[in-house]
Formats: sequence, C-alpha cells, structure tokens
Amino acid sequence: MAQDTGTQQRQEPITIGVAGGSGSGKTTVARRILDRIGAENIAYVPHDAYYHDLSELPPEQRADFNFDHPDSLDSELFAAHLRQLQNYDAIPMPIYDFTTDSDTDEVNVVQPHRIILAEGILIFADETLRELFDVRIFVDTDDDVRLIRRILRDTKERGRSLDSVVTQWMKTVRPMHLKFVEPSKRYAHIIVPEGGLNDVAMEMIIARIQTLREQSTHERDHASA
Repeated sequence: MAQDTGTQQRQEPITIGVAGGSGSGKTTVARRILDRIGAENIAYVPHDAYYHDLSELPPEQRADFNFDHPDSLDSELFAAHLRQLQNYDAIPMPIYDFTTDSDTDEVNVVQPHRIILAEGILIFADETLRELFDVRIFVDTDDDVRLIRRILRDTKERGRSLDSVVTQWMKTVRPMHLKFVEPSKRYAHIIVPEGGLNDVAMEMIIARIQTLREQSTHERDHASA
C-alpha cells in the first residue's frame, strides 16, 4: 500500500555548499547548477542575503565596515534557515540592498526541495555551517582575476567608485581572504579551478548531483510502492 509521498520526501535532502573568494566565480558555478538541474528543483540560499543591516550607521562607518569578516553576517539565522529547508519547511530569506548596505522590508520565500544549494565566501570557515553540507565545493581562482571581477561588479552593479573598491580590497577583502577563506579550502570535497568556466569540472559536478537526485527519487519511490 502506497504511503504518503509528503512523508517520503523528507528522507534524503541533499545540501550543497559552494564557497570561494570574492570574485572567484562561485555564483557562476551555482547558476550553472541551477540551470542544468532546474531552478524549480533547488532551494537556493546565498549567504550574501544575510549581511547585518547597517542602515543606522553613518556613511563613514559603513564605508569602513568589514564585510569579509564572519561577524558581518547573521550566520546563525542562515544556519537555522538551512535546517528548516532540510526539514522541508519554507523560509523567509532576507533581501539585502548592497547599494545602501541595509535590509529591505521584503523577503524571498524559498520553498523546500530535495536539493538545497548555498553559496558564500565564508560558509566553510564556520564549523557549524560546514557540518550542514553534504557536498562542499570550493572555487579556486587567482587573486588578479578575482580583483578584476570585483571591480567590474562593484562599479557597475553597486554604484561604487574604483578607488573605494581597491581600498576595500587592500584593507579588508584580501586580508580576510587569507585569514578565513583560503584556509577553509581544506574542508572542501571538490576544488574547482576557474569556477564556472571549468567545463570539465562542472560536467562532473552536475552529473554527480543528478545521480544523487535520481538515487533519492528512486529510494522515495521504492519506499512508497
């Protein structure tokens, strides 16, 4: 006799983490996974959405804020939301405005799926977060490439000047990368040079995720038969 499929769906969530330095291409990796597996089949949660609200700080303090230190993010809420998704509960993911360094009044309701995909620069640097991931992928890209990508992104998408981007890179981004991000690479199951541009690595990762998803579906269907 068939059992309730809603109960069976709770069996095998697959939680994947994609980490790497700022500008490494981890978002490109995440997008390629979403495109190939299907965004409708994945609960996608970027760590960037969980930055602390700085709207009450004066502009000069916001300019000096260290966004690359673990304390800049509400990782406790991030972890709680991942656990909720792993229990097949929807989450109200914050929407952060990087042009004003503040939370918005809106949330993005992320529905649960068998595959949970998270990405961020510091998600492997925190032991509590690390333990939530079944698959840990680290995107490894040269510093000069990351800097160029960071300049292009922040000047075009976040309205920042070239001087401010370079100053921030030298003052906080690079030191925090060396202190927190680079050492976290040793906890990765898979290291991907060149990120989403590495077609061979991406095909292997996507094939593995598809296999895990198919195995989970097979186990669910077999249990409900």
